[in-house]
Amino acid sequence: MSVAPKGKWAQGIVPRNFCWIIKDKLAVCERPGGYGTNHRRVRRQEEIIWIREQGFTQLMSLLPSPHNLHNYDELGVAWVHRPFTPNDNPRAAMSAFYPELRESLRSGEKLVLHGSELGDSITGLMAGYLLWSGMVPEGPRAISIMEQLTQRQLGPSARQLVNQAHELRASTTANA
Repeated sequence: MSVAPKGKWAQGIVPRNFCWIIKDKLAVCERPGGYGTNHRRVRRQEEIIWIREQGFTQLMSLLPSPHNLHNYDELGVAWVHRPFTPNDNPRAAMSAFYPELRESLRSGEKLVLHGSELGDSITGLMAGYLLWSGMVPEGPRAISIMEQLTQRQLGPSARQLVNQAHELRASTTANA
């Protein structure tokens, strides 16, 4: 008796604005199911299924609140909640977040990060990570790469996050 292959719907659907930052290791997307009035429960479930079926080992929610985290548990997706809002102290948040992200990637995790939308918070944070980690040597180059990857222009708040990541990297290097 042969087992029928999984149907199209069993594979889920790609989350909106899904984008690889580091191919097959680190990706970003919009909150599964959308955000605000566009949020749809069925779409959320389909997108979480897609994340699971793609072999992501962990989802990092950067939402300020713990909305819908239980849905990841219900569908067998490991997650961590790392609230991030640039209105808080972004440098302090990046000081904790970047080393954790680096260690997760070094240990072989396949990660997907999301905020409510793929906007300046996420793109600035990821461009800053590329700079802070040394994968990209200069802030303007990190911004350019992020704009190319996400097909969107980084606004002033994203650029400020990259600047803060540069300062964080410089202070970390000076203290080493």
